[in-house]
Amino acid sequence: MTGSPPLLLTPGEPAGIGPEIALKAALESPGLVLLANAELLGATSARFGQKVELRLISEPGQARCKAGAVNLIDFELATPVVPGQLDPINARYVLETLDAACGWCLSGKAAGLVTGPVHKAVINEAGIPFSGHTEHLARAAGDVPVVMMLVADKLRVALATTHLPLAAVPAAINAERLEQTLTIIDADLKHRFCIARPRIMVLGLNPHAGEGGHLGREEIEIISPVIERLRARGMNLQGPVPADTGFVPQRLAECDAVLAMYHDQGLPVLKHAGFGEAVNVTLGLPFIRTSVDHGTALDLAGTGQAEASSLLAAIRLAEILR
Repeated sequence: MTGSPPLLLTPGEPAGIGPEIALKAALESPGLVLLANAELLGATSARFGQKVELRLISEPGQARCKAGAVNLIDFELATPVVPGQLDPINARYVLETLDAACGWCLSGKAAGLVTGPVHKAVINEAGIPFSGHTEHLARAAGDVPVVMMLVADKLRVALATTHLPLAAVPAAINAERLEQTLTIIDADLKHRFCIARPRIMVLGLNPHAGEGGHLGREEIEIISPVIERLRARGMNLQGPVPADTGFVPQRLAECDAVLAMYHDQGLPVLKHAGFGEAVNVTLGLPFIRTSVDHGTALDLAGTGQAEASSLLAAIRLAEILR
């Protein structure tokens, strides 16, 4: 393939909708490289009557752009897949595609990675500790600090903590981690999104941002001091802002990204605004990584009803960021 290295796509959980939406997306994105099982994709295309040429290659540099053809690097499944039926035996297949993709991105042979939905529980049931794509890719890239951000059009919501029980969130928010998170967001908004001086709104942890200490002291003791230090270094930060008013249109018009303190503080708003079109972006990695905003949808697997809109949005954003 001439020009820049290609983007890679891992479909994720083989029993979910990943194989179906990956094929749909790849057919609309010539030059993309799928990392998946050839037999599974062949059966998927046959099930839905798709006319797809699966073009087997051994490395990303062999990719070609051809209408109706999909560049595919074949990975072996441990056991045949039944749509909608999870099997822990195939968990290692999912992680092998991710690790191979990460290696090619780190070596410069691929421009970035787009990921389909994985099923965290079945990977853990296989005896492999797994809290999500974000954390796994950070380790594979050398234990680099990363930030999870979702994008829906102009709304960008990053997370100070990701996949933690709610009871564990306050202890996970400390000055060092918060400063690192804001630094990564600021740097990637400049480098990846080409925003010269990013405006970042920082939400409080507690209701009403702590109500002056009456509803919690994290804002006073941790969040505000970090904001002040980073402002002194030139960052354009607002906050801490109460989460219940942070997402009103007037406030959002005055910022380029929002930092929420925990998963369900920020993502319900973003997914309400753009579900099916939102994209998950991992900031801080030495390569581009985008993903869908939804899960494996086991109930839709094998029905032909799965929508590829979020995956296509993830591919489009990866192309913009590359």
